[in-house]
Amino acid sequence: MIKDSNGYIMELTLVVLAAGMGSRYGGNKQLDGIGPNGEIIMDYSIHDAIAAGFKKVVFIIRTDLKEAFEHHYANRFQGQIEMEYAFQNEFIKHTAAYEDQRLKPWGTTHAILSAKHLIDGPFVVINADDYYGQASFHEAVKAMQGLAENEYLIMGYNLINTLSDHGTVNRGVCQVDENHTLTGIQETLAIGKEGNEIVYQEDGERKVLDPRTYVSMNFWGFPVDSLSHFENKFKAFVAENHENPKAECFIPVEVDHLMKEGKASVKVVPTTASWLGVTYKEDKPFVVSGIQSMIADGKYPERLG
Repeated sequence: MIKDSNGYIMELTLVVLAAGMGSRYGGNKQLDGIGPNGEIIMDYSIHDAIAAGFKKVVFIIRTDLKEAFEHHYANRFQGQIEMEYAFQNEFIKHTAAYEDQRLKPWGTTHAILSAKHLIDGPFVVINADDYYGQASFHEAVKAMQGLAENEYLIMGYNLINTLSDHGTVNRGVCQVDENHTLTGIQETLAIGKEGNEIVYQEDGERKVLDPRTYVSMNFWGFPVDSLSHFENKFKAFVAENHENPKAECFIPVEVDHLMKEGKASVKVVPTTASWLGVTYKEDKPFVVSGIQSMIADGKYPERLG
């Protein structure tokens, strides 16, 4: 739990983005076991969140994953943390303001809003298929203590530590001032390694990124009031993009808009926590090996939950 700027105790909710299609991975990577007893990546995040003081987790999933999730968590973490489910695909159907013929979800901002009814206090957002490191959850809780009104936080990872050896990745590239305040963020697509350089394409031009660049791994901390800002931004996005079947409303982009409008400021929290991620099937052995090493070092028990 944390205290707000007035000293009131607030319980933290962990919001897990787990509705992705897994198209590049080739399956439901959210439920692909990587631990010795069938543990999945988000189990390690939940374990770390419980240790850091989180009281509730909200999984944002699709309805076709509900049975598999409930089966997986039938006997895991019971009595340790409250679990809730939000269904991003149902949110498309039942929210009249956003109703259209589109079947594909509208991105990560849309995902958060699908869980709005389950969030009643400060919350942290993470991806289901990223391992963020134990220290990052403790660092996030500490940084969220006494956040000012309309102040958010983002965990800053060095770009070099967030790449896949098996294909390109999408990252929110951060610009940070000397006070570790975020001054800009750009959702950058198809970042990959070429020789000794990290590159991406913008308007047909090849561009190089510094390996020490802070990037977002979608590990955010928000006050509950941020949801109204996101809802307004999402409505405007849909109005502008309702005829584009591929348009997605990304959290980093909308946060950047709010910063430019003076409606939010973002504290960048650098973390040295180790990161592991599964974007492609070829990434899995590396993640499995990393988890096994941490178990051998005593950082995690053989069986979670």
